[in-house]
Amino acid sequence: MKRAAVFLYAVLSYLFAMSGQIAFILYISPWDLMPWHIDRGTTDVGFGAVAVDLLLILLFGLQHTLMARKSIKRKLFGTLPESIERSTYVWLSGALLWLIILFFQPFEGYLWDLRGEVWGSLLSALFVAAWLFSTVATFVINHFELFGLQQGWHYLRGVSPKALPFEVKLFYKVVRHPIQLGVLAGLWATPAMGYGHLLLSTGLSLYILIGLHYEERDLERHFGDAYRDYKKRVAKLIPFIY
Repeated sequence: MKRAAVFLYAVLSYLFAMSGQIAFILYISPWDLMPWHIDRGTTDVGFGAVAVDLLLILLFGLQHTLMARKSIKRKLFGTLPESIERSTYVWLSGALLWLIILFFQPFEGYLWDLRGEVWGSLLSALFVAAWLFSTVATFVINHFELFGLQQGWHYLRGVSPKALPFEVKLFYKVVRHPIQLGVLAGLWATPAMGYGHLLLSTGLSLYILIGLHYEERDLERHFGDAYRDYKKRVAKLIPFIY
């Protein structure tokens, strides 16, 4: 029963996280397809609205950064199975995305508005391509391990996870972090950049850049010289720019 409960928790956490990610993509998309949208219900720029938005961005960044650290995970989870660790991380990530969708305060006005123009259509196409690129990149490594399902499945079957060798495949031969590259492009590729959207994209972009600094330190500690050599050969985010 315990193994089944852990696996069910992993499945439900995955589905909830996916709902948050899909809803967030639609929330900032060029198309108004949900009850909530980044450019709907705009308000004047004020201290209260800015404070709410910054708090939501800060919570998202802190959760991702702190819960990715091994020392923090040991304090939070103790001796719980690894599947609980990753699934909880995934579940909280989905919850914080939903908080952004529900409570983020968009602002009046646009930095640029190219809707109805050729450049606007190209930015809309880039938006779709960026999120598809990021999603495919998760499958290139291990989508189900990344989102906690594999850990839950292994725990259900009583199988100990094996340490995987360091491999470089497909997109990872061009940039070291294609998932984050796709997310960054998806945040900024919009035909109409409202000021609320600008604040959200800037805040999440800063989090990604800071988070990558710590992630690369962890990868170096884990893979050693193999990852250090990889850093010398492959660009971090922008192809061929080191």
